[in-house]
Amino acid sequence: MSGDKKIYDAAIVGAGPAGSSLAIRLAMAGMSVLLVEQKRFPREKLCGEFISPECLIHFAELGVMPDIAAAGGSDLAETLFFARNGKGVSVKSEWFGSTDSMALGLSRAEMDERLIEHARASGVEVLEETNVIGLLLANRRVSGIRIRGRDADEAEIYAALTVDATGRSRSLVRRLDRSIQEKRAAKFVAFKTHLSHANLKPGACEIYAYRGGYGGCNRVENDLYNLCFIASAEDTKRMDSDPERVMREIVFTNERAAEAMSAVQVVKPWLAVPIERFGRGELVPANGLLTVGDSAAFIDPFTGSGMLLALESSKIASNAIIKYRDDFAQIAADYRKHYALAFGRRLRICSILRYAAFVPFLAEATISILGTSLRLRRSVARATRFSAEPGV
Repeated sequence: MSGDKKIYDAAIVGAGPAGSSLAIRLAMAGMSVLLVEQKRFPREKLCGEFISPECLIHFAELGVMPDIAAAGGSDLAETLFFARNGKGVSVKSEWFGSTDSMALGLSRAEMDERLIEHARASGVEVLEETNVIGLLLANRRVSGIRIRGRDADEAEIYAALTVDATGRSRSLVRRLDRSIQEKRAAKFVAFKTHLSHANLKPGACEIYAYRGGYGGCNRVENDLYNLCFIASAEDTKRMDSDPERVMREIVFTNERAAEAMSAVQVVKPWLAVPIERFGRGELVPANGLLTVGDSAAFIDPFTGSGMLLALESSKIASNAIIKYRDDFAQIAADYRKHYALAFGRRLRICSILRYAAFVPFLAEATISILGTSLRLRRSVARATRFSAEPGV
C-alpha cells in the first residue's frame, strides 16, 4: 500500500450487503468508490441468512442476481412462527412479492462473497484485511479515513463522502465520538451456527419464541441449516456462555424447536455477538459522514427483514448521493427524509412484535389471534416491510 494521496468520491467502510450494494450503485453511476473491509472474504457472519423476496429485486437491479442464483441456496415458501407451546401460524413468502415468490436461504459467506466480487467487477476498488485506524477531519468535516492494510502499511484516504457500513459496531461513529466508546451493557446475546439433520417442514423457515428471546432455523446451501437465536445476557452468563447449553435449555423450551432439532449435529463453529440496542441510530453523525444498514438501524431479526433494510437503506442513500453529489447538506436532508418515510412506521411495528415475542404468554396470544384471520396475518406481516416510500 503506497503512501500516495488517494481521493475518491466515496469511501465506504464495511463490505456486508449494505456497504457492497451502495458501492455498486455509486460505481454504476460513474463515481469513484473505495470499499474497505476488515475481514478476508468469504467469511462466516452471524445472521439469520433469510433473504426475503424483495431482496431479490435489489439483487436484480445491482446485476448480481445470476451469481446469487448460482450459489445453491434453498427456496423458502413460508415462515412458520411457533409459540412456546408449539402452536404456530404461517406467513407466505409470496405476500412480499408476486404470486409464487420465494424467499431464499443462503449463507452470508456465499452472499457477501458474490456481492463484493460484483463490486470489484463494477469498478469499485476493494481493500480486504484492512483496518480503519482513524477518521480524517478538516474544518469540522469528515474528509476521509486513515487505514492500515494487511502489510501493516498505513495510508490516508481522502473522500468527498465517507460511509459507515460496519454494522452494529458503528466503528466509524465510535471513532468520531469517543464518549460513546463506553458501551452499554448488552441485554441480549445472539448465537449462530450451521447444523445438519434438522427436521424442518420442507420449504419453510421456522421461528421459535421462548422466554427472553426467539430463534430461527432455515435450510441454506449444501443441505445445511442455519440456526440463529437470541437469549438474554443473564441466561447466557448463567449457562457459562455455552451456546449448545443455551440452545438445549432455552431454545428447546419451545416444543416445536425441541422436536425439529432433536437429532441435529453442529457442523460449523458457533458465532456469538452481544446486542446492545435495537432501533434507530444517527443517519448523519457528522458533516461528510453517513450510516447505512445496521449502522443506521438494527431491526429485529424476528421479522426477517434485516437484509432488506440493508439493501433498501443503501438504495435510499445512493439516490441522495447521486442526485446531489457535491452538496452534502442536500444529501443529508434527502437521506433523512426518505429513510423516515421508508422505515419510521416499520421500526415501530417491529419493536412491538419483538416485545410480544420475548414474553411467552404474549407470543401465544398473538399467534392465536393471528391464526384466526388470514387477512389480519397478511396485513401485520406486510406492515413489517412496506411503507410510504415508493420504489425502495
